[in-house]
Amino acid sequence: MKVEAKVLLGLGVFFGIMCAVYWNWSLENAGGVMMFAAMLLCFLPGGYYYWWSRRMKARPEDDPQATQASGAGVVGAFPGTSIWPFTLGMGAFFVVLAMVFGLWFLVPGLGLVIWAMLGGTAEGRRGGKV
Repeated sequence: MKVEAKVLLGLGVFFGIMCAVYWNWSLENAGGVMMFAAMLLCFLPGGYYYWWSRRMKARPEDDPQATQASGAGVVGAFPGTSIWPFTLGMGAFFVVLAMVFGLWFLVPGLGLVIWAMLGGTAEGRRGGKV
C-alpha cells in the first residue's frame, strides 16, 4: 500500500502545483477547477492508502528486500462472471435519464438498482450464481 499511496499523493501534489500555476497564469476558471478536482481525486485514495499502510503489516511488494518466494501463496479470491454489475449500471443509467427526460424513468431505474443490489448480495453470500 505504501507504493500506491506515494504515487497517488505525488500525483495530487503535481496536480495541486499545476492547478496553482494554471489558475494564476491563464485566469480561466474551468481548467483550474478541473485540476483542483483532479488533485482531490488523487489525495482521497492516496490518503486512504497511506492511512492503511501505516496500520497493516508490510506486504512483500512494499519490502525492498523481499524475494519472489515471499509473494508466493494464495493471491485472493476473485469473483466469477455475474450479470449484477451490468444490471446496476443499467439502473444507474435510467436514474440519470430520469434527471434529464422525466421522473417516469426513475421507476425502472430504481427497480433495477434495487434488484441488482439484492442479487449481488445474494450471489456474494452464496458464493455462486443465483
